[in-house]
Amino acid sequence: MKKKILCVVGTRPEAIKMAPVILALQQESWADVRVLATAQHRHMLDQVNQFFGITPDIDLDIMRPNQALTELTARLLMKLDEVLETERPDVVLVQGDTTTVMSVALACFYRRIPIGHVEAGLRTWDMQNPFPEEANRVITGKLARWHFAPTEGSRQNLLKDGVQDADIVVTGNTVIDALLMSASKDLEIGIELDPGKRLVLVTSHRRENFGEPFRNICRALRTLAENNPEVQFLYPVHPNPNVKDIAYEFLDKLPNVVLCAPLDYAPFIAAMKRATIILTDSGGVQEEAPALGKPVLVLRSETERPEAVEQGVVKLVGANYDLIVSEAQRLLDDEAAYRAMARGISPYGDGKAAQRIAEILRRDCA
Repeated sequence: MKKKILCVVGTRPEAIKMAPVILALQQESWADVRVLATAQHRHMLDQVNQFFGITPDIDLDIMRPNQALTELTARLLMKLDEVLETERPDVVLVQGDTTTVMSVALACFYRRIPIGHVEAGLRTWDMQNPFPEEANRVITGKLARWHFAPTEGSRQNLLKDGVQDADIVVTGNTVIDALLMSASKDLEIGIELDPGKRLVLVTSHRRENFGEPFRNICRALRTLAENNPEVQFLYPVHPNPNVKDIAYEFLDKLPNVVLCAPLDYAPFIAAMKRATIILTDSGGVQEEAPALGKPVLVLRSETERPEAVEQGVVKLVGANYDLIVSEAQRLLDDEAAYRAMARGISPYGDGKAAQRIAEILRRDCA
């Protein structure tokens, strides 16, 4: 009799990183794979599922305008419990550190359903940063049966948190699986750019940067754009007013800055491939860009992904105006400094993480 595996995704990063796992499990004869979309972030989730050819079997359509975390969590728990009662899965898989992930872990715990946590063990050891993701990871880590850690460092974090070594498997990060599946394709950005100019790609939307830190980031981007008219800047802007209003206040109408709506997954991969350097506060981009040989300046003061920093292909610059300007300018001007960071090193995986996860579940469940 087949085992029912329920794979849950709520946001775009979850959909990207869970897609290789879903596709790998669909090849397993013992597994009846079901996909649940909570749609914590509606549009950005759907386009990723479509890109990978995945159609959710259940869609909670949970997103509401300006949804507060408490309200979101409460609605998720009620809806998830109904799904678990109906589906009665043998195993539930979650990925990452969103409110969806934490809520699924708690709902499954109440029903004594084992869960596997993909990308387990990331930690900053600061519950306020990133918020609420660090707490979501810690809670999920306490409740998971299987911990699929992307790196040895993540495994050590889990051990420090009291997780049994036998419950941890270092698999690599499935984001590299998805990237390698996608980057070899002929993808288009879909935005008109000057092919003769170097490109700086920017993403910044994290909650902990809202307010003055984000204003500092935008001031630095404006200075870089004004000082480097021969360089293009592409910034897909998150629709949250805390981001969009300030980004347009500082950067709109600069001739070498293109502000646009968030790019779908495939165009964003194309933009990363086209970029000279990348400035971001995204966790996923910190993992993907080094594999493409792109230097990354992280617009955060700390990261739960220290491996690329230790390898010298990612650098933390925070929301510090002077540091953002000086480090970006150095990469634009100093060929040796640029080459030192553009080495194409991927400390996060070899593209076989999903295969390893499927093998572990086959061993324990088939």
